[in-house]
Amino acid sequence: MDIAIHSTFLPHEDPEASLAFYRDVLGFEVRLDVGSGRMRWITVGPPGGTGTALVLHPPAADPGVTEDERRTIAEMMAKGTYAIIQLATPDLDGAFKRLQAGNADIVQEPAEQPYGVRDCAVRDPAGNLIRIQQTR
Repeated sequence: MDIAIHSTFLPHEDPEASLAFYRDVLGFEVRLDVGSGRMRWITVGPPGGTGTALVLHPPAADPGVTEDERRTIAEMMAKGTYAIIQLATPDLDGAFKRLQAGNADIVQEPAEQPYGVRDCAVRDPAGNLIRIQQTR
């Protein structure tokens, strides 16, 4: 069986701030932008239009989500514990400098981890934790 990951979803509360972070700071291209106002689904990914994409979405848009669940989601997003994504780059130091220059919320500077990778961590404007590791 040949199956690939097409996209994954990360929540946003402010589509313009999220768009600016993923497009302008991380350098991702915008592949699709649908909806309006705070109800926007923005698909971004590495330049070139192929491979896995991130869909930045309004987390409370699902009609099956209760008000209690919406409050829980908002609380978890505010703490940065709702969603996490791991990215990889051959130039971690260069990526980290770009994140610093873009005023990203730095959680951890580049460091060697005891489990064998060198990585850093930041939060996007919605509070999602982004770990970036260096490829060998």
